[in-house]
Amino acid sequence: MPVFYADSSVLVKRHVPERGSAWFRALTAPRAGHRIETARLSLVEVVSAFNRRVREGTLQPDDYRILRDDFLARCRRTYRLVPITNMLLKRTRSLLERHPLRTYDALHLASALEVNGQLVGSQRDALIFLAADQRLITAALVEGLQVDNPNNYS
Repeated sequence: MPVFYADSSVLVKRHVPERGSAWFRALTAPRAGHRIETARLSLVEVVSAFNRRVREGTLQPDDYRILRDDFLARCRRTYRLVPITNMLLKRTRSLLERHPLRTYDALHLASALEVNGQLVGSQRDALIFLAADQRLITAALVEGLQVDNPNNYS
């Protein structure tokens, strides 16, 4: 079963139509058989992104509640959440010293590296890191991850 790590910008695409949404929805469909990992931090980042759209007037409050509830249900049933541990924070700090990343992007990258290390250590295929931010993708490549950008798909 292929394993993907999705940062919050990618997870939003599952719920809000934008470039790459159809591609990510297909990737997360149950019949696709993929495992999706993300940082526990995504629980608040995605809700924040939905709220920003409400404030900007591009998402109605009733639609917000539907999207929020669907996202949180997927976090319980579908996505595997990487816990934020002291070791993960240490790795995040190290990534911030090596790459020009925002804090939360570095935490997502550290989470993906953690999961990838577990996969490779158990003789399984490496994960594929999904992000829509080129700076984050570049850092992930430098750190040795396979990457894909949903913005490359319509």
